[in-house]
Amino acid sequence: MSTIPLDYQTLRILWWALLGILLIGFAVMGGRDLGVGTLLPFVAKTDEERRVLINLVGPTWEGNQVWLILGGGAIFAAWPQLYAVSFSGFYIAMIAILLALIIRPVGFKFRGKVSDPRWRATWDTALFIGGFLPALIFGVAVGNVFLGAPFQLDVTQRITYSGNFFGLLTPFALLCGLVSLSMIVTQGAAVIAGRTDGEIAERARKYGRWSALATIVLFVIGGLLVLYVLEGYRLIGPPRTIAPSNPLGKEVVREVGAWGGNYGAMPWTMALPILALFGSIVAWWALGARARLVALLGSSLAIFGIIATAGLSLFPFLLPSSIDPQSSLTVWDASSSQLTLFVMLCAAIVFLPIIILYTSWVFRVMRGPVTTASLNKNPNAY
Repeated sequence: MSTIPLDYQTLRILWWALLGILLIGFAVMGGRDLGVGTLLPFVAKTDEERRVLINLVGPTWEGNQVWLILGGGAIFAAWPQLYAVSFSGFYIAMIAILLALIIRPVGFKFRGKVSDPRWRATWDTALFIGGFLPALIFGVAVGNVFLGAPFQLDVTQRITYSGNFFGLLTPFALLCGLVSLSMIVTQGAAVIAGRTDGEIAERARKYGRWSALATIVLFVIGGLLVLYVLEGYRLIGPPRTIAPSNPLGKEVVREVGAWGGNYGAMPWTMALPILALFGSIVAWWALGARARLVALLGSSLAIFGIIATAGLSLFPFLLPSSIDPQSSLTVWDASSSQLTLFVMLCAAIVFLPIIILYTSWVFRVMRGPVTTASLNKNPNAY
């Protein structure tokens, strides 16, 4: 008899939920930095204004990456086959994201080392790329999860991936990328409008309102395509929720509207897409009304709703296979062992609250407006 106090099914669901929480945490916290970087060339017109935006996120961006690291670590340890397929099949896309994230801290550190305008303009471009590219590609990746990845498993569960980078850039995947980009830009605009003043804040409000509207329109279009145009995936028969992980042996069918099955079975889940739209509307209104905190809360709520909607639509699939649906990876057959999930859960219970506490403390210390005057008083400013 097992001495583990939680059954395998419960642990699998908990880690599916925790993975979603980590991804949402990165989108909300890291989205602040990515959004500000994307808006840098549009909101800041002078060198002093660009310094304001850089110092807005410069002191906190490193801590926000913890959510991304935890998300990647959770995939590696809790869902090893998902890690193997996604991090190898989407290799070039992952490298592009990694390079974009690498040049961002270099831009923070190197930009102010030389006063030459061309030098600073070069690093401003790098900071823009470091915000724009990850925000877009993360959404493209989610779009490809809905479409399914071109991989299959043989009888020994060895993975064969037959896709390429350009095959990821389908119209629907790019639409999902634009949803991701627009929600991140709204988050960045809310941060800028909330902690700066003058022309910078006004420009941020203008771009933020446009991006909030774009999020609403693109999210609705994407939802309609998922429900009425795209072929989704559906399990046939009861899932093996407590059996050892083995993606082979199940029956999966593809049919239009399959991704909407969870909403039909559990009508309360419709609250998630409604929450996404409501959050975007609140952010749009609050930016116009100069309600700073409400704008940030609305934008964060929209991010939560959008990512949670995607996750619930896909459940129990983690990554479907477009060329061999029976090889698709699900929550029930692609996880680590019961003991591994339990030990990881114990670690998460200890360390996740610590991360939340120190993140809250850092933002409390760094609170307050960032202006040209405040930068001139700070010798450590970028």
